[in-house]
Amino acid sequence: MTTQLIRTAEELHSLPRGGRRAVVMTMGALHEGHATLVREARRLVGPEGQVVVTVFVNPLQFGAGEDLDRYPRTLDADVEIAGRAGADAVFAPSVDEVYPGGEPQVRITAGPMGERLEGASRPGHFDGVLTVVGKLLHLTLPDVALFGQKDAQQLALIRRMARDLNFPVDIVGVPTVREGDNLALSSRNRYLSDADRATALELSRALLTAGASAGEGPAPVRRSALAVLDGAARMEPPLRLDYLALVDPSDFTEVPDDYSGEAILAVAAKVGTTRLIDNIPLTVGAAR
Repeated sequence: MTTQLIRTAEELHSLPRGGRRAVVMTMGALHEGHATLVREARRLVGPEGQVVVTVFVNPLQFGAGEDLDRYPRTLDADVEIAGRAGADAVFAPSVDEVYPGGEPQVRITAGPMGERLEGASRPGHFDGVLTVVGKLLHLTLPDVALFGQKDAQQLALIRRMARDLNFPVDIVGVPTVREGDNLALSSRNRYLSDADRATALELSRALLTAGASAGEGPAPVRRSALAVLDGAARMEPPLRLDYLALVDPSDFTEVPDDYSGEAILAVAAKVGTTRLIDNIPLTVGAAR
């Protein structure tokens, strides 16, 4: 399959469409997690459908002091990975193409859910995410859009945006892809030294350890995870915890200790200069 590299919305709109169109939105630096999204997109739309991967490093979702300038940009490799996974086209617009009038004065606001967890740590982040996702949905006009569950809060907000603003698109979540040592795949993993990585692995260990306590209820889940993370804080380099939260998937509020049902255990931390996030879905309190 020859994968087309497209730079403008005009080129994209001129592509002939047969069946359904699926879009996978990325900021580039593609890895196996992205490839999994592309393969699932191909499966959903079938051989007659069309799969478009977007590559755009969105300046609106980076705060002051974050890694916009050093975020990896590997477009040639991205096109190759996307093509091997089944993409028909890679849409890699310039900042001017996406924001032709400069920074947009009108933006999509994430609301209360966007102010929690990641939103509290990175004010304005989700407003930037939803604004660019909304624009890219208009530019690519897909029937279905796929996002990874590793960014669980982002996925929940995109689903809410599509519902609240009547976007005519199906939003599909795809389970987190992990490396052989259980570290959640991320473009930022390339920043980790060997020592950093050894500490970073405690994130997934904390989640999996806590998951074994899910049937006992929320309090044991939190205690189990924190025990692992407290130990990681004494490693070299140390893990610096941003948050650990057991939340209701519908609005990302903390669940009370007497809660039973579906939940997400989410964690964010820094190892060295690299900030990492991870989460697992749980059914808590089933054994009570």
